[in-house]
Amino acid sequence: MTVKLLTPQMGAGVDQVTVVRWLKKEGDSLKELEPLVEVETDKVITEIPSPADGILLKIMVLENATSQVGETLAEIGTPEESKAPQGPVQSAAPVKTETVPPAKGKAGQPKPVTSVEKLSISPLVAKLAAENNLDLSLVKGSGQDGRVTKQDVLDYLANHPGQSVAKGTIEVSQPDLMPISSVRRQIAERMVHSMQTSAHVLTVMEADLSCILADQAKKKESFASENLHLTLTVYFISAIARALRTNPLVNSSWTEQGIRIHKQINVGMAVSLGDEGLIVPVIKNADALSFKELAHVIKDLAERARSKALQPEEVREGTFTLTNHGTGGSLFASPIINQPQTGILGTGALQKRPIVVRDGSGIDTIAIRPMIYLSFVFDHRILDGASADQFLITIKKILETQFC
Repeated sequence: MTVKLLTPQMGAGVDQVTVVRWLKKEGDSLKELEPLVEVETDKVITEIPSPADGILLKIMVLENATSQVGETLAEIGTPEESKAPQGPVQSAAPVKTETVPPAKGKAGQPKPVTSVEKLSISPLVAKLAAENNLDLSLVKGSGQDGRVTKQDVLDYLANHPGQSVAKGTIEVSQPDLMPISSVRRQIAERMVHSMQTSAHVLTVMEADLSCILADQAKKKESFASENLHLTLTVYFISAIARALRTNPLVNSSWTEQGIRIHKQINVGMAVSLGDEGLIVPVIKNADALSFKELAHVIKDLAERARSKALQPEEVREGTFTLTNHGTGGSLFASPIINQPQTGILGTGALQKRPIVVRDGSGIDTIAIRPMIYLSFVFDHRILDGASADQFLITIKKILETQFC
């Protein structure tokens, strides 16, 4: 009996997913609950397991195509069914195919660049082949039924720099355009949308982290016994959660009906995925967690973010965001607000700097202290300068006094 793998509901409000990678090919044996396909939504890549034992009969949705919730991703059957003649694959998001037109050379003569007149390929693959004078018969396809994909072409070009791969003596040039991943495209769309939505304003203060570093050294051993690396991020998020509790207007969103004050304090933390961009897992009810509980949650979310093991609901419902741009050496920055939040805090690189301090007798002296810049970008529709500065002062005071 044939079993259909349906596109699951990946979270509230999610009506489609993008197929990132099939982990099996047609004809492969499957075990129930064995990972079968990777799909992406909200920059989160999730594995979908096989619903039954059997043979992967048909892949219905190709890689990089989208599928609506409830549509069939694949069909799984018995070995006997796999030997039966199969009809054509119907994709939930059909990919158009076309024949590669011969490119024109001098005097209008066609260049012998391909031999794929009867090969089913996408328009993008056809364009890449024509631009690079590439004979696609030289490229081994990794797609369904040996179909040549965009990545196959890019990989071939990268592995054959300067080599004549067309039927003739034309050398292949490297692609002029770097392909845009779905994650990068989502980031671009959201950043532009945010800049067009909120009235972004930046305010900057600096904080002395002497107390924080002393407390970190004191707690280091006990945290290590629980396999925890006590990072500055734990202190920053703890300070943010406390400051949001006493400055509730910052924990809000703009609506045309009024400013919505959120009851929960859900702090997102930006986690770098290297060349793949950023993802922001959310610490729900951060103000209700103890310091050590907060450290456990931060460690778990950060590790699963980097291994692409987050669930869609773990990157939603944030009410404020922290981004630690200082890990790359940046002193201060002007980060973009994560919509529909009111603000985002950026923490810069820790530096020892000479500053003026006043001792108990009121005498000013110069001392070397571990200093950090705090960059707070806020939505000026909701916060004025005074209220924004009051929030940042609260965070500064917590960092400088609450852990001594």
